Amino acid sequence: MRELTPDTITDAVLDQMATTPDPRLKTIMAAAVKHLHAFAREVNLTPAEWIKGIEFMTAAGKMCSPERQEFILLSDTLGLSALINGLHDATALEEATHTSLLGPFYREAAPTLAAGSSIAKNPKPGTECVLYGRVTDAAGKPVAGATVSIWQTGADGLYDIQSSATSVDYRGVFTTDANGLYFLKTVKPLGYSIPMDGPVGAMVKAQARHGMRPAHIHFLVGAAGYRELVTALYLRDDPHLDDDVVFGSSGDLAVDVVANDPDCPIKGMPSIRFDMRLSRESAADKTSGRVGADPSAILKQAKGEPAPAGAGG
Repeated sequence: MRELTPDTITDAVLDQMATTPDPRLKTIMAAAVKHLHAFAREVNLTPAEWIKGIEFMTAAGKMCSPERQEFILLSDTLGLSALINGLHDATALEEATHTSLLGPFYREAAPTLAAGSSIAKNPKPGTECVLYGRVTDAAGKPVAGATVSIWQTGADGLYDIQSSATSVDYRGVFTTDANGLYFLKTVKPLGYSIPMDGPVGAMVKAQARHGMRPAHIHFLVGAAGYRELVTALYLRDDPHLDDDVVFGSSGDLAVDVVANDPDCPIKGMPSIRFDMRLSRESAADKTSGRVGADPSAILKQAKGEPAPAGAGG
């Protein structure tokens, strides 16, 4: 019988998993076991600490719902989501707009709106601004008919699904015109704290981190023949642009609110311009998915139910 010790247990596990028929699963699981065991050895993980880790993961699972994905929030705050986004960017056929985080509050069910509509149901008078820009290919040619999904927090710093599972606000899907233009009305986004009432929030507090995200607006852009783009704009004057708790912000995605932009499609209103470039789609893009998904879709997949198209994780 093979003698198992802290020095031999890793090889024993790898040997037992060597019959895994799926080559990609075999590669991923072998690497995961090697790194996980190396981590335990490096910190000399104790049984009490191991239990604490199990309790943390259990609490994170209990926090997940059709409106909230605590594990994506965990991935975000550990920088894993940003890392995977960066690795994904490097596989693009062409240099395009950099990705940013889909976040834990994305949802597939957003209304399709006409150009110039407001995504805010009841904005306070004088708070609205115009959000507009052009979607082009990597060479600058307009992409007509692209779908531009947009979502952000409301004036209270919360996403609609944090306030009510049934409400839909500050979300909308638009279509670019023949010149690749999209435009709409919204309100200037505010910086906000990530949800701090769950296990991830407790972890962030224990690390003496501020938990703040800089003001931003999310985008998901798709067009036939192009790689799906998940990104966000960030307001340049936000104090947390350089220390985003989920590591999603970057200088090339930072923009300003302009008082009198002559190119603004709705005159007389402050505006935010955010142009985006799409890379051509490769064969790998059809199966690679995106970092994140609608929380309700993740729960459906976990239960073995079919998820909506495009809800890859």
